[in-house]
Amino acid sequence: MIIFVEDRQLVVDGYKERFEKAGETLIRIASQDIVEWLETSSVQELASVEAILVGETEDSAIVMEAVRRKMDVPVVALLDNRSLEQTIRFYRLGVDDVVSKPVHYEELLIRIATIKKRFFKPAAKTEVQPIVVFFDGRDPEIAGEQILLPRRERRILEYLAGINGRRASKSQIFGAIYGVFDEMIEENVVESHISKLRKKLRAKLGKDPIDSKRYLGYRLDPSVVQVERHIAQTMVA
Repeated sequence: MIIFVEDRQLVVDGYKERFEKAGETLIRIASQDIVEWLETSSVQELASVEAILVGETEDSAIVMEAVRRKMDVPVVALLDNRSLEQTIRFYRLGVDDVVSKPVHYEELLIRIATIKKRFFKPAAKTEVQPIVVFFDGRDPEIAGEQILLPRRERRILEYLAGINGRRASKSQIFGAIYGVFDEMIEENVVESHISKLRKKLRAKLGKDPIDSKRYLGYRLDPSVVQVERHIAQTMVA
């Protein structure tokens, strides 16, 4: 789930459908509501947020202070009229990247994926061919062979790879894949998706790279994951 802190609904609507077609849930939260949302959200809700986009807000300093106090995720500022002064100000506030609108949604996804890569630890050496995860909509690969996955299974794999060996509960995974605001789908669907994903990975790797523990959740072995560092050509709308 990606949060877009923006006071203009029309701006978010321009991105929402495109993000969701790429498998990303985009949620708008107005600047006057973001601080309260961060303070009152559960740990599971906060863990489901993969990145934050910051657009036009009443007070970007307050927004960024609240975000950085509660979360450690990629933050990208989208400016209508970018200037050197504004760019420096946002970097000093703690954003990871600053772009000018209009910007293509695929470029935003690539920028977010690039920021995430900075958080990864190098994978330990292993005799098992690593799972190459791209974070840009492509299916993963093992030994150069593409593994065709349904969108939900691919998103679960990306999410588990993105938290770099930490354990995630079923609720956290559900929130990351479906969004915490989706009340039409039962949380138990996660178990079915993961079961199918594990079977496919096991067939390719010869071992199960996903460990599950009751009450603690799921963990993807980071020693068999490789983050693809090639940056695709960006596109600006």
